[in-house]
Amino acid sequence: MGITQRARGVLRRREPTETVGTRNAVYGPALPEESTVHLVMDLGLRIGEVQMASGAGASDVTATIIGVVSAYGLPHCEVDVIYTSITVSCYRGTEEVPITSLRVVRNRSIDYTRLSDVEDLVREITAGSISASEAYAELDKITSAPHPFPRWVATLAWAGMAASLSVLLGGGDPWLALVAAVATALVDRIGRMLNKRALPFFFQQAVGGVIATSIALACSELQLLTSPALAVAASIIVLLSGMTVVGSMQDAITGYNVTAAGRIAELALMSAGLIAGVVLALYTGVEIFGAVNEGSDLREVGAAQIDSSQPLMIPVQVLAGASTSACFALASYAPPRPLIIAGLGGAVAAGVSGILISDLVGVHPVLAGAIATTVVGFAGGIVTRHFGIPTLVIAVSGVAPLLPGLATYRGLYEIAVAGNPAGMSTLMVAAATGLALGAGVVLGEYLAQPVRTRLGRLERRIAGPRLSGPLRPTRRRLE
Repeated sequence: MGITQRARGVLRRREPTETVGTRNAVYGPALPEESTVHLVMDLGLRIGEVQMASGAGASDVTATIIGVVSAYGLPHCEVDVIYTSITVSCYRGTEEVPITSLRVVRNRSIDYTRLSDVEDLVREITAGSISASEAYAELDKITSAPHPFPRWVATLAWAGMAASLSVLLGGGDPWLALVAAVATALVDRIGRMLNKRALPFFFQQAVGGVIATSIALACSELQLLTSPALAVAASIIVLLSGMTVVGSMQDAITGYNVTAAGRIAELALMSAGLIAGVVLALYTGVEIFGAVNEGSDLREVGAAQIDSSQPLMIPVQVLAGASTSACFALASYAPPRPLIIAGLGGAVAAGVSGILISDLVGVHPVLAGAIATTVVGFAGGIVTRHFGIPTLVIAVSGVAPLLPGLATYRGLYEIAVAGNPAGMSTLMVAAATGLALGAGVVLGEYLAQPVRTRLGRLERRIAGPRLSGPLRPTRRRLE
């Protein structure tokens, strides 16, 4: 009896056989041959990989890939970007399975010359002036080309950035700039050797923190420096400058939460490695030199700033900020034109921030940094598109002079050496400053779009902040 009842239930649940004629079939768009579809999708994935490796936001990568595949006849592709991989799926209707391709982003070597060349290629693609096979061959040339200049030039650029930062932080001692430059150059060369041996970046950051702090403490013991903490702070900013503060904030603001979480987790891990290295060196300095104690100037140097109430000090900050950003762009292999504009962005950021935190205005440093980077993002968003330069280059370079290296060092010293719990609040201020800088750049780029795209009517929708890739590569709405 039980078997009969179960059989009747199965018969009642059986649905009638459907055919194409008895249901509403949805047919996809007319597509090129399948080999061309695979070629176009792989082209879009490789372009997106270059952007992700350079620190571009997930929204930029999504918009660029959709623009590329749409230009070659694939109008209904879905793009999914997470921190370590990019997936593209081509919809072909209900009668055929979609074509899906995936590419894993493994290497994150920043080369702004490569990014600029790829953006030029994307503009040619969306303009319809190059075929898919020609674009693929051109992309292969771009990605396989060596860096535009030798590695030692980048090392000198990092050293110049550290020297500029030592001036920007308030150190007028020429020995301070020299020590910061030498320590940073040594960190860069040793980091390159460790990278060739595939040492995880966490330990590379720790080694960098140990080297920079140890050199500064040794110079203090030899009485070569009166403020060794400024040299440590300059090296910390150099080690923090390559991190994706701007990209993580852009992803969080534009709704790509998974990618934002991945970037923030990497940022936290790299910062933890740097913290471990600095703390280890401080403890070693206490045991070996005995120079780091409650009466040492290392404890009070966190308050050192340029006296911006003096009229001549603002020009010094402007020049130091310009040199810092230009050196960072050079170390990231930026072409000559972006190099100059990056220097101007750093000058604007340092100048605006210096004026705001001066005694005449008295704005809180966190708010001053956010306002300064908003100005940089706004001006950079207009100027860079006019010259065909990736906005990301100017955004990241402009943030470099304002990164909270001095506050980070002071918080670490208060916690690790002085045993002061107030160091946690100092570190929180440093973290808030970094987030404010990234948010300011994204806001400035967002505000620049109505001016850049000549939106005369308020009812026209703004596309959202774009730091890389074409502003609106397709008419399709990007959720």
